[in-house]
Amino acid sequence: MRKAKTALCLITATGLTFHAFNPNFLSSSSDSFPNFPEKLRAPIHGVNRSSRAIATIAFTAVDYKFTLHGLSVDSDEYRQKLSEVHRRSASRIRKLCEVNRGFYVKAGQFVAALRQVPKEYSLTLSSLQDQAVPYHFKAIKEVLIRNLGPELSDMFLSLDEHPIAAASIAQVHRGVLKGHQEVAIKVQYPDLEQQMKIDTTTMYFLSKSLAWFFPEYRFEWLVSEFVESISLELDFIQEARNSETTANNFANNKWVKVPRVFWDLTTHQVLTMEFCTGQKVDDVEYLKERRIHPMKVAEVLLEVFAEMIFIHGFLHGDPHPGNILVSPEGQNGFSLVILDHGIYKKLDEGFRLDYCQLWKALILLDSKNLQRLGERFGVAKYSRYFPVIFTGRTIDSKSALGKAMSVEERRNLKQELKSLKMEDISSFMESLPSDFLTILRTDGLLRSIVSKLGAPQRVRLLAYGKYALYGLSPKLNPESDFALKVVFSRLKANASYYRLRLIIEVLQLLSWMAKVKLLLYTMYEKIRLCC
Repeated sequence: MRKAKTALCLITATGLTFHAFNPNFLSSSSDSFPNFPEKLRAPIHGVNRSSRAIATIAFTAVDYKFTLHGLSVDSDEYRQKLSEVHRRSASRIRKLCEVNRGFYVKAGQFVAALRQVPKEYSLTLSSLQDQAVPYHFKAIKEVLIRNLGPELSDMFLSLDEHPIAAASIAQVHRGVLKGHQEVAIKVQYPDLEQQMKIDTTTMYFLSKSLAWFFPEYRFEWLVSEFVESISLELDFIQEARNSETTANNFANNKWVKVPRVFWDLTTHQVLTMEFCTGQKVDDVEYLKERRIHPMKVAEVLLEVFAEMIFIHGFLHGDPHPGNILVSPEGQNGFSLVILDHGIYKKLDEGFRLDYCQLWKALILLDSKNLQRLGERFGVAKYSRYFPVIFTGRTIDSKSALGKAMSVEERRNLKQELKSLKMEDISSFMESLPSDFLTILRTDGLLRSIVSKLGAPQRVRLLAYGKYALYGLSPKLNPESDFALKVVFSRLKANASYYRLRLIIEVLQLLSWMAKVKLLLYTMYEKIRLCC
C-alpha cells in the first residue's frame, strides 16, 4: 500500500508541477512551440503531452479516491457517486484526447468501442469518432516528396491540397494520375513513430501506476491491445496487403467493393488507392433518398463481417461508419465500400472453430457447451455471462432469441451482477484471448451501426448463427475437390442453418403464444370479476 501511495503522490506532484508552470496546459494546443527547431519540437511536444496525461489521470485518481471514500460498495449512494465520478472522469479524458490529438484520440476511440467499459465512458468518448484537425498541406507535401520523389507533377495531373478526410494518424487527398485514374492518397502525419513511442510509454506508465493504487482496476491488457493495433496501422504497406487479402476473400461477393491499391505510389507512409464514391453506412437520410432500404444494408453489413469472422478468420478491426461507405453503384442497387484496412486480426484457426461453436451454443442456450468453451477461452468462471454479452439474454432465459429479457429476468440479473466487483471485470478481460478482444470491439461498433439503421437484434443473431454453422463445415476448394463432395458439404451446412432458424422461429412462436395465453387469462379474470 505504501508503494501505491508513493506512486500516486509522485504522479500527482508531477502533474501539479506542470500545471503550476502552465495553468492552461489542459486546454492549450499541442502545437504550441513554433519557435523551437524542428528536431527539438517533437520531443518537447511529447513531454508536454505526457505531462498533460499524467496530470489528468492523477486528478482522476484523486477524484475517485475521495468521492468514494467511506461508502459501502453495496449501497445505492456508492453506485450513484460512482456514476457521477465516471461521468466527470470521462469528460476530463475526452478533453485530454481532444487537446493531445493523434494517438490519444485513437485511444479514446478504442475505449469508446468497447461495450465492457462503463457506459459513461463509452457515451462520452464516442464523440471523438469525428474529431480530427487536418495538417497544413505544406507538411503533407513534405511527406509525399520524401516518399514518392521531388516531382509530384510527374505522377499526378492534379492533387487537391484540401483533404477529403482527416483522421488521427493520417489524412486523405483526392488526385488524378497521369493515366486519368481518380485516386485517394492517404498520407501519414510526420514524426508519428517517435510520438507513438512517447505516448504509449506514458500510457503504460499510467496504467501500471493506477494498478498499484487501485489493484482492482487493471488496464494493462487494454493498453497492450491498443499498442498492438496502432503499431499495425502505422505500416501502410501492411494495410495495402490487408486490403488485397480482403478483396480476394470477397472476390465473388457482389455486395463488397475494396478499392484497388496502386503499388508504385504506395510506401510505409503513403497509400494510393482507387477513389470510390459513397456515403457513411449509417447515413439513413442518404439511404432513403437513394431508395436503399436501411434494413437491407444492415443485413449485408452483418453478413460481410460474419463471413470475415467465422469463415475467413481475417477480421477488419475498426468498422466505424467512416470506414464503410454505401455506394449507389452495384448489381444489387448498392454496394459496401470497405476502407481503412490498417487494423486487422488474423484469427487462430483453433480459436475460429471454438468461436463458431460458441455461437451455436449461444443460440441453443447449451449451458454445458458454454461452460466447456469458457474453459477453453480461459474464463470458465464467467461463461454463464456469454449469453448476456452477445445475445442480451441470460443463460436461464425463457425469452425468445432476439427479444428483450422479461422484467423478472432483468431483476434477477441486476441482483446477480451486484455481486461482481471491478476485480471480476478486470480478471475477465485480462484472461480473454487477444482474438476475442478484437471481436468484442468490432461487434460493439457493428451493433452501434445496425442500431442506427433500425435493424432488430434478431438480424445480427441470424447472420452470426448462419455463418457460425458455415464456419464449422470443412473448408473445401471447389476447383480441386470432387463437385459432389462440395455440393454435399454446402447442403449439410444449409440444412443445419435452416434447422437453427426453425428453432429460433419456434421459440419466438412459443413466446408469442405464452403472451397471448397471459392476455386471455387476464381478460377472463377481468370479465369474471365484473360478472
